[in-house]
Amino acid sequence: MSVDEFTDTYWGRSALLSEQAGPYDDLLTLDDVDEIVSRRGLRTPFIRLARDGQIVPPRRFTRGGGVGAEIADQVDPDQVLALVRDGSTLVLQGLHRIWPALIDFTGDLAADLGHPVQVNAYITPAQSQGFAAHYDVHDVFVLQVEGRKRWQIREPVRELPWRDEPWEQVRGQVEARAHEPPVIDTVIEPGDALYLPRGWIHSAEALGGTSAHLTFGVHALTRRVLLDAVLDAMVADGPLRQSLPIDAQVTQEDAAAVADLLARAADLAGMQRGTDLMTDRVHSRQRTGGRPQPIAPFAQLSASQSLQASDKVRWRRGLAESVRQGRDWVDVVLSTRRVRLPVEAEPIVSRLRSGGEWSVADLGGGEQTLTTLLAEGLVVPVRQP
Repeated sequence: MSVDEFTDTYWGRSALLSEQAGPYDDLLTLDDVDEIVSRRGLRTPFIRLARDGQIVPPRRFTRGGGVGAEIADQVDPDQVLALVRDGSTLVLQGLHRIWPALIDFTGDLAADLGHPVQVNAYITPAQSQGFAAHYDVHDVFVLQVEGRKRWQIREPVRELPWRDEPWEQVRGQVEARAHEPPVIDTVIEPGDALYLPRGWIHSAEALGGTSAHLTFGVHALTRRVLLDAVLDAMVADGPLRQSLPIDAQVTQEDAAAVADLLARAADLAGMQRGTDLMTDRVHSRQRTGGRPQPIAPFAQLSASQSLQASDKVRWRRGLAESVRQGRDWVDVVLSTRRVRLPVEAEPIVSRLRSGGEWSVADLGGGEQTLTTLLAEGLVVPVRQP
């Protein structure tokens, strides 16, 4: 379906099953899982195991790394084998940080959605269930990679829960809802996909052989972020810093001060400055909620030192930067620093940020600007075929 149809009908509203939208074996396979567990020096918390709703203590599947790698919590594949053989589900967490195909895919997805994204893999032996019926506090896209799994999806008992409202707070309601008829009761196979807004209750059981799926958790930014940005701009005022009386009784003066704050916040929200504050807050959450596209330091340095007119570059994905322009300068503002360029660089920065691949010739010159952007890690070289 179109992005508009998904946004209007399903995003944050309803579960969606998409059959044969894959395959996804370019992202992860069981062979990849074996390599990650056995040859990548994996440590907690990048791995968990669970069985029948209970988390297996890490001491049961980790040990020291041996000579030259004296790290106490490296994964022991022998113990993983024993636990999986007995029915435990293996969970590989944070694969957007450690597995190349998923680093790239998750970065692209986060850039498309505009919200921070993480990805875990769940590998479940036949006829086993790792987790009881529960809900997540973030939206999820589930991609079935291998095997078959029965999913049961039920409507929320708590609509759009915040991150500090996990399902354990309403365990009894979740368990009761789990006995009601599901909205979706299906067996998903490789290539199938599910979308679940946060709060939707789900459980899954592997059928037949080993089942593996990827879960992309979308930590959706909400309008609360926008409201907080405006209110935070107001709290610097002295009256709001004043303590309540000793008895902490709320007076008419206190209520009037809060009403005045809300009125001024409403005025600010309608101004351009309010829009800028909200935009900066969203960019800040995007920066802290994820990482930009990985760069190769030595390749960046080499490209910046040997730039040719035919060399192509593109803006680095996931920077979530903002740009500020003065009379004779333009700043690219990042979370930890700012890069100042001459004002003449603004058209080049604007074209690069619009997307696509650009050569020095495409940009009408600007070698010095591109050299700086490469050296600062704001653009990345495009590898030639």
